[in-house]
Amino acid sequence: MSESSHLESSHLESCHLIVEGNPAIVYASRRGSPDKVLAILMPFLETFWQERDTSGEASDTPECLVAQIVVRFGFEICEDDFSNLKVGVEYHPEVDYLYSIAADRRVHVWTPEASYRQNPAVGLAGCREISVHEVEAASV
Repeated sequence: MSESSHLESSHLESCHLIVEGNPAIVYASRRGSPDKVLAILMPFLETFWQERDTSGEASDTPECLVAQIVVRFGFEICEDDFSNLKVGVEYHPEVDYLYSIAADRRVHVWTPEASYRQNPAVGLAGCREISVHEVEAASV
């Protein structure tokens, strides 16, 4: 694969973002590789949880997190084209990466396996975990 083909294909990798405790599944049809997503997602989550901790707010965290992922994270990952961002309740069969954001403030990165490709409804059960990233504790 040529360097330009590799760069183009990595630019088009799709992903899901899944928040524990919320049925919504965020889908981005490009820029979904771990190097792109984690560079934006981890600082975003640090700020999100720092704001929640500072305000003392704990209710509706999964709902607030999904909303802010769509607005704040979506703005950064989509650049100037929001046509590649969707929110639904079904897994996309051709997704390249899945990022699950857990209540314990860890981000798990998954790749689909054959069972997911055959039946995306199996969700993370049909995926292989490739890494776990802990969001840094906020210094208050």
